[in-house]
Amino acid sequence: MATISAGILLYRRAATGLEIFLVHPGGPFWAKKDEAGWSIPKGLVEPGEDLLAASRREFAEEVGPVPPGDLRPLGAFRQSGGKTIVAFALEGDFDPAALVSNTIEIDWPPRSGRKLTIPEIDRAGWFSTEAAALRLHLGQRPILAAFLALAR
Repeated sequence: MATISAGILLYRRAATGLEIFLVHPGGPFWAKKDEAGWSIPKGLVEPGEDLLAASRREFAEEVGPVPPGDLRPLGAFRQSGGKTIVAFALEGDFDPAALVSNTIEIDWPPRSGRKLTIPEIDRAGWFSTEAAALRLHLGQRPILAAFLALAR
C-alpha cells in the first residue's frame, strides 16, 4: 500500500505579499542543507485516519498549536520515492520562536546500529513565495504552485 502523508501549507499576508511558513528537518543529514531542504509541516497518515485530522495532528507534533481556521484542499502530490502528500492551505500565523517539535530516533551514521535522538524539526521560518520556492524540497514545489494558483 502506498504511503500517504498529510500536511499544511500555512500562509499569511504581509505588506510585501504572501509569506509561506516552512520547517527544516532536524538531524545531521539536513544540518547544512538549505536550498531544497525545507518542507511544509506534514507526516504519515495512520490507517483509517481522516486526512484533515492527520494534517492538524502532524502540524501540532512537528511545530506546535495549529492556528485556527478552515483548511482548503490543495490536492494530492506524488513524490519521486512513491509517497503521496495530501496538502491543505491554511491562512494564519505562527511564531517560529515558539517551535516545539517532537523527537525521533535515527541510526547515525546510517546502518551503523548507533541510535541518535534528534528533533524532527530543528527550525522554522516565514518566506516570500519566491524564497519558499527555492527552499522547498523539489517534490513539494508543486504544492506551492497549486496554492499560488488558488491564491490569485
